[in-house]
Amino acid sequence: MSGYLTEEYLQLQQMARKFTEQEIIPIADQIDEQEAEIPEEILKKMGELGFFGIMFPEEYGGAGLDALAVAVVTEELSRGMLSVGSVAARNLITGLELVRYGTEDQKKRFVPGMATGEIQTATAGTEPEAGSDAANIKTIAKKVGNKYILNGSKVFTTFANRANVLFVYAKTDPDAKPKHRGISCFLIEKEPGEQFAPPHLTGNRIKTIGYHGMNTYTLFFENLEVPEENLLGGIEGKGFYQLMGGYEIARIQFAFRSIGVARAAYERALQYSRERVQFDQPIAKFQAMRFRLAEMATEIEAARQLGYYAADKHRRGERCDLEAGMAKLLASEIALKHTWGALQMHGGYGYTREYPVQRYWRDAGLLPIGEGTTEIQKEIIARRLLGE
Repeated sequence: MSGYLTEEYLQLQQMARKFTEQEIIPIADQIDEQEAEIPEEILKKMGELGFFGIMFPEEYGGAGLDALAVAVVTEELSRGMLSVGSVAARNLITGLELVRYGTEDQKKRFVPGMATGEIQTATAGTEPEAGSDAANIKTIAKKVGNKYILNGSKVFTTFANRANVLFVYAKTDPDAKPKHRGISCFLIEKEPGEQFAPPHLTGNRIKTIGYHGMNTYTLFFENLEVPEENLLGGIEGKGFYQLMGGYEIARIQFAFRSIGVARAAYERALQYSRERVQFDQPIAKFQAMRFRLAEMATEIEAARQLGYYAADKHRRGERCDLEAGMAKLLASEIALKHTWGALQMHGGYGYTREYPVQRYWRDAGLLPIGEGTTEIQKEIIARRLLGE
């Protein structure tokens, strides 16, 4: 239905779809039920297919593609399992931040490995008192000689245990006015594993109701030493701008994670409506079911086309924070709505582990919250509309 996708994008889409159907869908329910993590061999295959470095420049081992390529791959991966679509985003967002703002030494040290997946990353920005209010962080980085000493804590740091590099945001100037001007980003190198680097870096896993496949942590920094060459870009006070600079592509990618989950639920509901017989006929013959399916298909396609529009603007180098925010808002809301609708269409069976619709619904609960809440997206959109 889209005029945005050329043959190159369609081929990439087919590759991601084949990978998802052969490698992800067969193991997704087991990962979810056991609250396990995405297997290492899956990450390795994703790296071999180039899913981690889609938008990285070729000189750093990437494919040199664009946001539309990210969109088609993300939807397919997330259709199989939300966390698989999300794991590709870890390196995409942090890698582009490095490409855009990092020193040449930092780019050469990290980006090629991030493109292959040999280096995995996690972002540590959110704190107990700083969620949507990103500038209100309390973690402190004090310069001592040729290193920084970090103290503080972070919450909801997803994939922290398997990351080789943590992108940690901390205050280098606690007295800066406005507050965001005192924030810097540090690249914390670590060995993968839940041991982190005690006693200076420790972590506790946060149990979640869904989004299994990647674990989420609270992190604690206690006099953690970071070499000055690991200050992103080599200049203090740029962390907030570096973080915000990636929000357009992050929200486009997040929109297509939502679309993938919504599509998975819709496809299951469509299949079930043909198979489930009540009153001597498939429930697909009942008007209530037919209307729900029609609404699902229409709203998912509307979100997809809005997402493509935002991605195409990004591809052309145009400002797209408005469109990216709209796409993220719409896609995340319809994902939550239609995963619940798919569960209802399954009746009592939808609330059992026998069918995956309950997984889609639990995963979708995160979508209106992550990468900027529904309320934050509406505020961003309103500011643009009002010219503020």
